[in-house]
Amino acid sequence: MDIVLYALTALLYGGLAVAGWRAHRHTVIEPALAGVPSGIGSAPAVRSKASGMSGVGRALLLVALLVHGLLLHTTIFPQNAMIFGFAFALSAMFWLGAGIYWIESFFFPLDGLRLLVLPLACIASLLPLVFGGVRVLSYSAAPMFKLHFLIANIAYGLFAIAALHAVLMLMLERRLQRMRGMATRHTGSNWLTSWLDALPPLLTLEKLLFRLIAAGFVLLTLTLVSGVAFNEQLLNRALQFDHKTVFAFLSWLMFGALLTARRISGWRGRAALRWVLASFAALLLAYVGSRFVFEVLLHRAVV
Repeated sequence: MDIVLYALTALLYGGLAVAGWRAHRHTVIEPALAGVPSGIGSAPAVRSKASGMSGVGRALLLVALLVHGLLLHTTIFPQNAMIFGFAFALSAMFWLGAGIYWIESFFFPLDGLRLLVLPLACIASLLPLVFGGVRVLSYSAAPMFKLHFLIANIAYGLFAIAALHAVLMLMLERRLQRMRGMATRHTGSNWLTSWLDALPPLLTLEKLLFRLIAAGFVLLTLTLVSGVAFNEQLLNRALQFDHKTVFAFLSWLMFGALLTARRISGWRGRAALRWVLASFAALLLAYVGSRFVFEVLLHRAVV
């Protein structure tokens, strides 16, 4: 049963990713065949063609999300136990990231984001087949632990999609700066130009970015609080400040500082985007990175 879910999930994500790239390719080739240069002048035409997912594509993505969610549940929680590892964490992270994109697609034409999220979700969904997890202790069946686990993974998913937003914004800002410094209207390759032209304006992406970060920060706060309560009530010990806890609190402080600076001084631009990526890197090191080191490089089981 699990192998069927793995295959179906990968086929759905992969098929939608291929369809998205083929549609994106047509937005480059068709204007070129018609004699229309790809660049600033052709941006409106590209946006009219790449206006977002079709109804069928959105429905298929919903099916992919449902199948992927069922796969995660059956493989992570088999028979009141729990099997987890860095591969499962990445799979869950990009499942939530694809879900957040699906919701955003109703309001904004985020084609550039789709071309990143779906291939990554396809690859991440197959990682548990290569890197199996470890069996977590019996307390994993406790409702409080499952709530803590759910909140944590939703927070990771929000921050993952926020990090992809930041990458796209850095690329778009760099292209705009290059265009200001060049006299010609044709800049960059047709492929990259049309891909970036399919994105909403920078101000719209910035608004979405900080909404995601604010929501993720609230959930990350709940994750840390529930983690402390879980340790005290179920394990009868205080929270241990190991590498995982230190990096989790570090990322929480970094995201909190970013939101505070944004609210007080309106912090924006490249420095703020790089801070987002650095904060997300700290969050990855808090769990996914540490599990990769222990499970794959050191061949040690961690809880």
